Amino acid sequence: MTSTTATRPITSSTSTTTRRTPTWRSGLTTAVAGAAITTAVAAVVRAAGVELGVDGEPIPLLAFAQFVLIGAVIGIVVARHVGRTTFIRVTVALTALSCVPSLAWGTSAADKVGLVCTHLVAAAIIIPRYARR
Repeated sequence: MTSTTATRPITSSTSTTTRRTPTWRSGLTTAVAGAAITTAVAAVVRAAGVELGVDGEPIPLLAFAQFVLIGAVIGIVVARHVGRTTFIRVTVALTALSCVPSLAWGTSAADKVGLVCTHLVAAAIIIPRYARR
């Protein structure tokens, strides 16, 4: 007596679920990193002898972190409500506009360049990360 058993192909069902970090949490992490790095850049520029001031008064280092955090929170809100292309266009335009006061109020050419660099560092960290979300 021969029994034939049907052979079934062995299948593997591997379910890969990707858990995404909520936009606000990822955004805040990026904001803190951007604020810390921008503040570090400002400290290095200041240590190199550039005042990074407005009207002869040096900007406190903590102010760099505060303003990056404020801008980043605004960026989180914008990123959640507009598409990627619109987000990039808006944030690049806002970054350019944020450099205008630095160019207008910086005391020396070195101040102006240093202040603009801090804006660009913050934008280079935050915009690409938010745009991916």
